[in-house]
Amino acid sequence: MKSVSSRDFGEVLQSRKRPRVEDGRGPYYRDTTAIIHSSPFRRLKHKTQVFFAPSNDHICTRMEHVLHVASIASAICRQLGLDSEMAWAIGMGHDLGHTPFGHVGERIISKLSEERGLGRFEHEVNSLRVVDFLSNGGRGLNLTYAVRDGIVCHNGESLRMRIHPTGRVRDLDAVTEREGLIPATFEGAVVRFSDSIAYLGRDWEDAYRLGILKDRELPDIVKERLGTTNSEIINTLVSDIVNGASEENGIGFSPEIFEAVEAFSDFNYRYIYRSDILNGYTRYFTRLLKLITEYLEDLYQSYHLDESGYMAEHNMLAAGFYNHAAGMYSAYMEHEGSDRRMVMDYVAGMTDNFSLDCANEILKPEHLNEEIEHSVTGRWFDVYR
Repeated sequence: MKSVSSRDFGEVLQSRKRPRVEDGRGPYYRDTTAIIHSSPFRRLKHKTQVFFAPSNDHICTRMEHVLHVASIASAICRQLGLDSEMAWAIGMGHDLGHTPFGHVGERIISKLSEERGLGRFEHEVNSLRVVDFLSNGGRGLNLTYAVRDGIVCHNGESLRMRIHPTGRVRDLDAVTEREGLIPATFEGAVVRFSDSIAYLGRDWEDAYRLGILKDRELPDIVKERLGTTNSEIINTLVSDIVNGASEENGIGFSPEIFEAVEAFSDFNYRYIYRSDILNGYTRYFTRLLKLITEYLEDLYQSYHLDESGYMAEHNMLAAGFYNHAAGMYSAYMEHEGSDRRMVMDYVAGMTDNFSLDCANEILKPEHLNEEIEHSVTGRWFDVYR
C-alpha cells in the first residue's frame, strides 16, 4: 500500500477502472444503482443467509441481510458525518459473491475449489471478483475504488473490538485472501461492524422462530448489556459505535459492549452455526454441489464449446451452462488467461432453488420419459407379452 495526500486519496476513492463521466447521482449512489440492477444482486433473494427455509417468508434471506447491513451502516454514517451513500453502496454489494446455502455452501465450495487446485474460496474476495469481472458478461460493474475496497474488506465474521481504517491505497487486483484486510475508509469500517450487528441478533431471532434453540436462553451478559430483542440489540450496538467513534481511535465497540458481543457470538456458534440441523445441511448440500460440479466439468471437458453436446442432454442446466461458457470464454482468456475457474464460478453463483432444480435435471431423465409416454406401446403395461 502507498500513502497519498488527502486530496489525491479522495480522487482515488471515486476513481473507476474505466473512466466514466459522472452524473447527478454522484459516484456512490451510482454504484448502488449499478448493484441493484445487476444479476448477482437479484439472485440474493433466493440465497440462504443461515437457514435453508424457502417456504418460510419470515426467515432472513441473503438479500434481506444486505439491506439490513446497508441501512445500519448508513444510519451510523449519518450520525458521524460520514458519507452514507458510500456506506449504503458497500453494504448493498458486500455479499454479491456469496454461494448458495449460506456459509455451509461456502465451506463446501471452498473444499471443492481446493481439491481442484484453485485455492480457498472466500466470499469477500469473490464479491470483489463478481463486481470487477464476473458481472455484466465479463465487464464487471465498474464500481468506484472506495466501494470495491469496502466490499473485499467487509469480513464481519471476524470479530474485532476496534478498527482504524488505513487511509491508504492498495492494489485490489492483487488481493487473494481476506486475512488481515482492513478497509481504507471509515465508511468501509462502519460496514464491517454493521455486518456483525445485522447478523448476530437476526440469526438468533430466526433460530428461535424455527425452534432450534428451544429452551436455551441468551447469556445473562448479553441480556443485561445488549438487550433481549433484536431491535434492542441493534440499537445498543449502533449507539455504542456512534458514541465511541473518533478520528484517532477509529470505529468499534467499547470494552464492556464487546465482551457481551463475544459472548453472543459464542452462543450463536455453539447452538446455531454448529447445530445438528446445520450439520445435516452440510452432508446433504455437499452431495448436491459435488454432483452439479462434476456433471458440468464432465460436459465442459467433453464438449468444450460444441453446442450440440450440451443440447443432447435435454436439460436446462446443460443448455444454460453452454450459453454461459460460450459468452464468457473470451472474457476468461483475456482476463485470466485460463478458463479453469469457469465451472466453480458458475456453481458458486447459483441460488438455492436453482441448485436443487439442477440436481433434478441431472438425475431425472424427463425427456426420455416424455418419449416413452408419447409412444403407442408405452401407454399400457403388457404384463404377459
